[in-house]
Amino acid sequence: MSAVQKRIDALRAQIEHHNQLYYEQATPAISDREFDRLLEELKRLEVEHPEFASPDSPTQRVGGKPIEGFTSVTHREPMLSIDNSYSADDLREFDTRVRKLLGGEAVTYVVELKIDGVAMSLTYENGVFTVGATRGDGEQGDDVTHNLRTFPDVPLRLPEAPAHFEARGEVYMTRADFAQNNRERIAQGQEPAANPRNFAAGSLKLLDPKACRRRRLRFFSYALGPCEGVEVKTHLEALDLLRRYGFSVNPHIASFDTIDAVIEYCTGWATKRHDLPYETDGMVIKVNDFAQRKKLGTTAKSPRWVIAYKFAAEQGITKLISIDIQVGKLGTLTPVANLEPVKLAGTTVKRASLHNADFLETKDIRVGDTVVVEKAGEIIPYVIRSEPEARTGSEKAFRFPTTCPSCGSPVERDKNGTFYRCTGGRKCTAQIKEVLRAYARRSAMDIEGLGEKVIEQLVDEGLVNSIPDLYRLTLDQVAGLERMGKKSARNLLDGLEASKTRGLARLLAGLAIQHVGDSVADLLANEFGSIDALMEASPERLNQINGIGPIMADAIHAYFHEDHSQGIIEDLRALGLKLTQDKRPSPAQAGGADLAGKTFVVTGTLAKYQREEIEALIRQLGGKASGSVSKNTSYLIAGEKAGSKLDKAKQLGVPVLTEEEFETMIQTQG
Repeated sequence: MSAVQKRIDALRAQIEHHNQLYYEQATPAISDREFDRLLEELKRLEVEHPEFASPDSPTQRVGGKPIEGFTSVTHREPMLSIDNSYSADDLREFDTRVRKLLGGEAVTYVVELKIDGVAMSLTYENGVFTVGATRGDGEQGDDVTHNLRTFPDVPLRLPEAPAHFEARGEVYMTRADFAQNNRERIAQGQEPAANPRNFAAGSLKLLDPKACRRRRLRFFSYALGPCEGVEVKTHLEALDLLRRYGFSVNPHIASFDTIDAVIEYCTGWATKRHDLPYETDGMVIKVNDFAQRKKLGTTAKSPRWVIAYKFAAEQGITKLISIDIQVGKLGTLTPVANLEPVKLAGTTVKRASLHNADFLETKDIRVGDTVVVEKAGEIIPYVIRSEPEARTGSEKAFRFPTTCPSCGSPVERDKNGTFYRCTGGRKCTAQIKEVLRAYARRSAMDIEGLGEKVIEQLVDEGLVNSIPDLYRLTLDQVAGLERMGKKSARNLLDGLEASKTRGLARLLAGLAIQHVGDSVADLLANEFGSIDALMEASPERLNQINGIGPIMADAIHAYFHEDHSQGIIEDLRALGLKLTQDKRPSPAQAGGADLAGKTFVVTGTLAKYQREEIEALIRQLGGKASGSVSKNTSYLIAGEKAGSKLDKAKQLGVPVLTEEEFETMIQTQG
């Protein structure tokens, strides 16, 4: 094999690997610019050596495959990627190509912000929202309709009813919502998400739409897909139509007749974008006239009438002065870098998470190193790498402590070697404080007045050493804290009293059970109804619940069989907390059939029901609505374009019902 062919094969393998990380796992390992350099090198080699061309090369298609577990949707027209540019010269070359292909015709360009999110297609049939799909590999994407229906800016019905209408756009998350989500993740003992784009992509993979809704995703529409019964001749007309139909269209859009004006507008946003409430990573320049777009056509991968101008990632070089250790509610030790202050993306960066032991070892980051820090579209600054050539010999590899910096208990490394944990448990004041923060947060027990500073004082003064201790506090004890006073103390005690009635789901969300966040807590509460039934459940019983795997089941079972945990539950019971979950109305109360013990999966497009409506009816009648087909599925309700779930049901011998057959079933039983 020649050296050229080896290099081409290596590049293809690298690009496919990074495509998978970016599109399927939402965990990119290199920057967009580094990826584009690999792709450009491969393109050049394939042109110079056509004998090594291949139809399955990454240069011939958009990267990424649909994620397993979701129904695949074939796009009526491919969702192609956009060529990137990084300089004014690149944009001028684009303009030259466009005008040459159009034979010197006058051209108007529309320039928009490039939202750093997840590309999405929304399909409407006769004015009704039917399918929402990710871009996937450009030809096929994943059906995430169940999650998109929860978006406040996705119209469920259009004011007019074209036979077929497709809006394309970007799912994104605001900086404020991303920060709030990370605060909640940290309170639950989870790793904070790296950036809004990755977190949005991961949120769309959730099978539970309630969990997705809690993450507060948004949608900007920026183009039409294939439509029937709609007449527009330009991109600006298309955007006006999208606005009229109720879609959220980004307001920062301008049109220009010269490329110099386009360049001036693009470069002006390089700094202004930091004032926006969401992340952007560039600008998109499109030919406005649809007839001209048709003349320009497309390559195998990208349209010739559009180009993206990417902002340079904001990186800074600084010194890693020291590394602190933060102790989480489950005892996880997280290293945090203290940096010499560096200005990035409009803010001064002094600290950055170093995640875990694997991160430090893989990237060979040492105390005293010169490091490259990036903050491009990322709320949490990210240490890209160290600069070994800048070392003086005084740098030192970081060693995790053998004892907890908070309580002095021994520290142990996980079996997989990723995390170090304090073994102090309830004796560790740092863990106690984090547990109390998680317990008091809004989506858990929502205790008014129990903020971070109050928790610090309560623990440091020895007044609270566990969750039940909160409910034993007296007015005088609380009023004696710094900056409290009688009124604030009374408000806190009232907040604690009110929290006693929150119910089982909120309590479970606040107990710091490993792997149990808000959505899993809700699953457990609705499945078992009481803390006693949950505590009696075996790991096998827990694993039968859709959304709970064996690792999570073992962790939940272990928690409720620890003496300390059982003591907390009994204390909370004695203190008057509600340890049950209110039941949904019984089938008799709801006036319908009894579907108790039956699990249904709904797939495809139904004629009379939206999916969430028929699933709500199933639950109301005592049944369970699941998102995936398994041997435990009682029935599959299949509409049009049922796809892979129907195939799996047939393989497993699961009975398949039409919408009409399901209605007959519940009418007969009722």
